[in-house]
Amino acid sequence: MTPEEFAAAADVPRETMGRLQAMDRVLIEWSERHNLVARSTMKDRWHRHFLDSAQLAPLLPRDAKLIVDLGSGAGFPGLVLAALRPKTKVTLIESTGKKAAFLTAAGEAMDLRNLKVIPGRIESVRLTAPPDVITARALARLDKLLGYGAGIQRKSTRYFLLKGQDVEVELTEAAKSWTMDVTRHQSRTSPEATILEIGNLARARP
Repeated sequence: MTPEEFAAAADVPRETMGRLQAMDRVLIEWSERHNLVARSTMKDRWHRHFLDSAQLAPLLPRDAKLIVDLGSGAGFPGLVLAALRPKTKVTLIESTGKKAAFLTAAGEAMDLRNLKVIPGRIESVRLTAPPDVITARALARLDKLLGYGAGIQRKSTRYFLLKGQDVEVELTEAAKSWTMDVTRHQSRTSPEATILEIGNLARARP
């Protein structure tokens, strides 16, 4: 997939596309020195990473004021969502120093005014306000992800999590510890992938 094909598929305006291409240039530069994403996926990054992230944007609540992306890594989906939702504050949490430095550099290159990068472990983060939306991609199994999110969420917080072929196994496992409302959205980038939309998360009673 070319950048032009991505822009058409995700319906991205020219100014926003310019920001994403700035991110792409920093990604290429840093990937020569650091393992930000699997090298085997770099050739198809506009489909595997950019479109995979961008497909979340139309699913998110329009009135969301704060998105928190857990374990942001190479900026997927956090940086992409920050570009697509310029009026929504986006906070990226990343514990690996080099990846947090990349996120900061990419955010500066993209000229994002709505972005905050927090270098640190999710369990140690203290936010000034709970998020409306929590996102994560390729970070941890669902049960662990929900544990991370529960520490910063409020009752109305909704989760949008990109999951792979083991999603049903992960849901069954998570249901032992959590109660939640679940909506499944078919991924646009892989027939084996699912976007989990989760609301009303609470710990299950013993």
